[in-house]
Amino acid sequence: MNPMYITFGIYLVAVLAIGFIAYRSTRSFDDYILGGRSLGAFVTALSAGASDMSGWLLMGLPGAIYVSGLSESWIAIGLTIGAWLNWLLVSGRLRIHTEFNNNALTLPDYFYHRFGAQGHAMKVISASIILFFFTIYCASGVVAGARLFESLFDLTYTQAMWLGAGATIAYTFIGGFLAVSWTDTIQASLMIFALILTPIMVYLGLGGADEMSAAIQAAAQSTGKEYASLFAGTTFIGIISTAAWGLGYFGQPHILARFMAADSVKSLKNARRIGMTWMILCLAGACAVGYFGIAYFGQHPDQVATMQDNPERIFIALTTILFNPWIAGVILSAILAAVMSTLSCQLLVCSSAITEDFYKGFLRPKAAQKELVWVGRAMVLLIAVIAIVIASDPKSQVLGLVSYAWAGFGAAFGPVVILSVFWKRMTGLGALAGMVAGAVTVVAWKPLTGSTLYEIIPGFIACWVAIVVVSLFGKTASAEVQKRFDDADEAYKKAA
Repeated sequence: MNPMYITFGIYLVAVLAIGFIAYRSTRSFDDYILGGRSLGAFVTALSAGASDMSGWLLMGLPGAIYVSGLSESWIAIGLTIGAWLNWLLVSGRLRIHTEFNNNALTLPDYFYHRFGAQGHAMKVISASIILFFFTIYCASGVVAGARLFESLFDLTYTQAMWLGAGATIAYTFIGGFLAVSWTDTIQASLMIFALILTPIMVYLGLGGADEMSAAIQAAAQSTGKEYASLFAGTTFIGIISTAAWGLGYFGQPHILARFMAADSVKSLKNARRIGMTWMILCLAGACAVGYFGIAYFGQHPDQVATMQDNPERIFIALTTILFNPWIAGVILSAILAAVMSTLSCQLLVCSSAITEDFYKGFLRPKAAQKELVWVGRAMVLLIAVIAIVIASDPKSQVLGLVSYAWAGFGAAFGPVVILSVFWKRMTGLGALAGMVAGAVTVVAWKPLTGSTLYEIIPGFIACWVAIVVVSLFGKTASAEVQKRFDDADEAYKKAA
């Protein structure tokens, strides 16, 4: 039997086993959605990283570097800065503020309680934005997993889609947040192992630094590209737009949920160090795979066909060429890990938005914990089915919408989250105005202006300005809301 089949099989069985173990620790809806706020620093850090980095890390980024050189690494630079600021400025404060605001389990629920009586519309609109964008996100994850299985094994697109999505849906359905977080930790470990080992093997396969440098220079001469330059072929707007992906971190519900689930503010400090180290090593490794790949395939043109005319397959191609099939199976499982970790988080956030913010919020306010857990599980299945239906067309352009989803969350929620934990004067009407302004700007920017500037930049600015203007000129927040903010702020200062 093919060793790759066996290693992939062992990996899938392992994540399902984790799901059943987490099932035994899930007693309430709080457990199912946030793991009872019990995550330690290590799991928080790696879970946040794995839920953030999808198959793009092992396929899209190395492929872009391979085609254009280091000028494509601005997105990695922007993401690193954005993630660090999110950990530093938002994580601890959000952890405390959600606890003081009725122990909020979701972002819409936090907005609802943070802004008092004006939070109803906020809860509905924010939950609707989450459902719309994350259903598309989930579909893109299903497509990415299907493409991986389709390219590695002799499967049709439909078979590959059900195999890739099925395992993720199963452990998310069974174990909830704990299963997702524990499997994310394993998946993050797989990803960093693969992204450190693969470039090292490529480097050794080339024969050393001199041989690699000569091969890249030869490739540059033959193609006319400056692979080693950060600025070759770029524009100011291009660099700003690419680096601006980092702004998206402040508004991503699946990443913010990890902060909310940490056991303490103190553990978030350690998690920041672990998480940022993991992220920098992974992004550097992904860039190195693409950059070293230029030299490797320049030196071995007879092996270029292993990429099947798709630069995004460069990681898969190098792994299958350079490693023993057993090791290759483990390393290629990292791509599946990246896809599954992000998809599982998105399914759970969608489930929590429906269950906590619609079902409990409007239909069954006094629903029992067991009932909410099973409704949450049912919603995982519902969203998964919708995502699979969207992804069932292999020609679907859903992957192209991911950048809109990232921009949409970053612009609609980012400034709202930041100001909600820093500015007592912020009002519910201001937050609602900012959320709508950010989301509308993202959707309308390119159709109206035709600009190549990434939508998140004008969207983020529009949201921030709308919040400040409406909050300053509108009615001030109630004394109760302001006192709750002061209590949370004081608690954070003591905890920090």
